[in-house]
Amino acid sequence: MTHFSQRDNFSTAARVLGALFYFAPDSDEAAPLVSSLTADGWQAQWPLSENILSPLVVQFQTEVDETLPEAWQRLFIGPYTLPSPPWGSVWLDRENVLFGDSTLALRQWMRDNGIQFEMQQNEPEDHFGSLLLLTAWLAENERHTECEQLLAWHLLPWSARFLEVFTEKADHPFYQALGELARLTLAEWQSQLLIPVAIKPLFR
Repeated sequence: MTHFSQRDNFSTAARVLGALFYFAPDSDEAAPLVSSLTADGWQAQWPLSENILSPLVVQFQTEVDETLPEAWQRLFIGPYTLPSPPWGSVWLDRENVLFGDSTLALRQWMRDNGIQFEMQQNEPEDHFGSLLLLTAWLAENERHTECEQLLAWHLLPWSARFLEVFTEKADHPFYQALGELARLTLAEWQSQLLIPVAIKPLFR
């Protein structure tokens, strides 16, 4: 069993995925990561088998007419309905709303554990990308119990479904590859958890 810490590049993978799902691809936070994933060699540093990752290497490098910023706008901002909204409460709330009961539960858990996490934008804390960034922060600060609780109680119960729909409807090779990379990585994390993942009904 590997603690969710800096070992095996866990926190690095969480931070990379979190930034790419949370920040625009041409932002200061994400642009260097986009450059790394569209070049050769990153797969040797990722905490998964290179055989599993090899198809994604080609997919990340595939160019299409739609630019990455255009795809980002379509997938994460709008103005049209997002094909796979990145907030947990949209999947966990019967009415598919933002700031649902699951968001409030996450806020209470953060308060109970003395966790303050500054959001870059005025939006719910249960954004897939921001939760991954928080996971990385907890790991880097050796808060292993809270890291596992965040994954098992507040992220993994809905993330597989979100990523399935995201990858299916991304309609851009970079974001299709990113969705699959996230799915594979989170599945590996789940296999290492010491506590069971909460079973919650999904409404999308």
